[in-house]
Amino acid sequence: MRVFIYLLLLLSIRVADAWAEDSILVLGDSLSAGYGISKEKAWPALLQQRLNQQGYSLRVINASISGDTTHGGLNRLPKALERERPAVVIIELGANDGLRGLRLQNIADNLNRMTALSQESGAKVLLLGIQLPQNFGSAYRNRFNAIYARVAEERRAALVPFFLEGVAETRAMMQPDGLHPSAAAQPAILENIWRALLPLLN
Repeated sequence: MRVFIYLLLLLSIRVADAWAEDSILVLGDSLSAGYGISKEKAWPALLQQRLNQQGYSLRVINASISGDTTHGGLNRLPKALERERPAVVIIELGANDGLRGLRLQNIADNLNRMTALSQESGAKVLLLGIQLPQNFGSAYRNRFNAIYARVAEERRAALVPFFLEGVAETRAMMQPDGLHPSAAAQPAILENIWRALLPLLN
């Protein structure tokens, strides 16, 4: 009986330690890297603050790089998964692919593969959808915008259809380039993400 209790206690300690080391990996581009603002004000840093305030023992690892594409993210992801072993992976990529007019099937394939690799590592996945500006051709724009929902459905991943909703349409929340959210917009971005992320944490 004493041996059983000891083993049970040891197991509970190991489980607690494993949870304490869990992390959320953010794989994104300039929209998550904090382009044009201090990293402390970017939404991944605000996410860490909220997790701490609400008692989650999760570390946010922001592996976002300005200018990155889905191809670049796919190349970087395997090492990041091996190194960090995250509980949740947030994939925020595709905007630069779309702005460059890259082949839509390649974008979809890259997002699908990143999602699959993350899930195979044991992580839950949250896809952050993005939409192209109105000045892009409607055919390409509509097909691009639909990619995220299709990948999320195929891989049974969580989804934020447009994580800049309420921000990209509001000029006061955007930097002068019209492409990157301002520091003032970051709390609103976090709210868009938090609603879809919370079920993965619970």
